[in-house]
Amino acid sequence: MNPDSTARAPEEAPEAELPQDESEPARPEQGHDAPAPADALPARDRATDVPPDPNGKPDVPTEPAEAYALAGEELEALTAKAEKADEYLQLAQRTQADFENYRKRAAREAALAKDRGATKLALELLPAVDNLERALEHAPAENDDDGAFVSGIKHVHSDVVAALQRAGIERYSPEGEPFDPTLHEAVAQQPAEGYEPGTVVEVFQRGYRIGDSVVRPARVVVAG
Repeated sequence: MNPDSTARAPEEAPEAELPQDESEPARPEQGHDAPAPADALPARDRATDVPPDPNGKPDVPTEPAEAYALAGEELEALTAKAEKADEYLQLAQRTQADFENYRKRAAREAALAKDRGATKLALELLPAVDNLERALEHAPAENDDDGAFVSGIKHVHSDVVAALQRAGIERYSPEGEPFDPTLHEAVAQQPAEGYEPGTVVEVFQRGYRIGDSVVRPARVVVAG
């Protein structure tokens, strides 16, 4: 047989290159140096996209320095807020203290005004009370013909004294008490048996006071 006539095995035709889709990027050949696809990496090694902050800062800092800086800014903001809260608290406390002082001052002034009004009224009425008491001292007994008249004077005197008491006016008669120049007015001084010197032995005119303030001192005789 002629060797030329021997049928040669057909050579393999080269594979036709498939057209590459321009929309998909070319994948690198798999080799020792080629990086593995993202889907093949473990979840912990996959890169995650951090959405950017509107101000241009990432929501999650990627460096320790950035984390420290962010923590410092947050601490400064909290400190400023705490100082502002303390300032408002102090302002509220001062306002409350001022209001309490004003309320106490207004109450004191109202009480003083009330006492001044009662004192003025008492000073106008006390001469009439003194005259009624003098009239009763020299009045005849009630069983006489003028008994009804004397009884009427007693009722008037009692009503006036009760009205003064309702206004806070208190009358006092210091007979037998030590002489006190803030409460008593000495009209005479004389020796008196059974009394120590400086003791009130007789009251000429009753005294009146409202609280700790003397409306009119008692006129007295003091043992000498």
